[in-house]
Amino acid sequence: MAEDYYNTLGVSRSASGEELQKAYRKLAAKYHPDRHAEKDDKERDKAKQQFQKIQQAYDVLSDPKKRQMYDQMGPDFESMGGGGNPFGGAAGGNPFGGMDIDLGQIFGQGGGGFDQMFGGGRQRRPSAPPARGQNLEQEISVPFATAVLGGQYQVSYDRGNGKIESLTVKIPVGIESGKKIRLKGQGRSGPGGAGDLMVKVNVTGHPHYSRSGLNLSVTAPITLLEATQGAKIDLPTPHGTIAVTVPAGTSSGKSLRLKNMGIKTPARSGDLIVKLQIVIPESLTEQDKELLEQLSAAWESHDARTELVW
Repeated sequence: MAEDYYNTLGVSRSASGEELQKAYRKLAAKYHPDRHAEKDDKERDKAKQQFQKIQQAYDVLSDPKKRQMYDQMGPDFESMGGGGNPFGGAAGGNPFGGMDIDLGQIFGQGGGGFDQMFGGGRQRRPSAPPARGQNLEQEISVPFATAVLGGQYQVSYDRGNGKIESLTVKIPVGIESGKKIRLKGQGRSGPGGAGDLMVKVNVTGHPHYSRSGLNLSVTAPITLLEATQGAKIDLPTPHGTIAVTVPAGTSSGKSLRLKNMGIKTPARSGDLIVKLQIVIPESLTEQDKELLEQLSAAWESHDARTELVW
């Protein structure tokens, strides 16, 4: 049974040229061979045949003269000397203008033109870029003060070319132990460029200071007299020596919080926690002991552990 070109394009017999073109574009995009390149042979052949039918139907119906003869005599009109080869590229059979256009020019040999014309289709897989060189890792240990204040550290490492190289690593303010610094392009060389150097930072301890996030903590020794009468003591900090006020009647273990005196990053600053600890001399003279006994007698009325409960 002869193919009905109107049914092939899914349009009515009164369809306008614009409706024909719209239907053709939609079906051609669906059945174009490039859309089925990765299917099995049976599916590819089926799509190819359907695409050819769609092209033939549009070639006839988009040409007013051929369409008129088709409507009068049916699909056999060409065998009656009316129109020649339906794929001959007559001006009216071209959905993209009034000139002959080769499908190879429209769709491209690799489907690129098809993808541009119909907005999709099978995309070409780009070739993989040249491989970059291998990333390298290096561990360093930086002093506590360098981690708090920031600074520089000299690193020596084997870049894989048999030669030991040295470079200066910038240590950011407040870096924590275990963090990594990436130095781009300082790894091994490769066809696609050099890899990176990953520097893992280990922070050494401090004999007096410790940290929690951006906060710093330190224990400050004070004398019994400073604790009882109050005093101003000098305290060395990462930001210089500062004067800290010890309130009168301070007990050992009391903490003072100094705002914004901890680690100072560009974004924000931590605090400095000062724990006060009364220190008694290890060796006391007889006079010292007598004075302490006098103080003890004066404090007998005060129970220092009255608030201590289970």
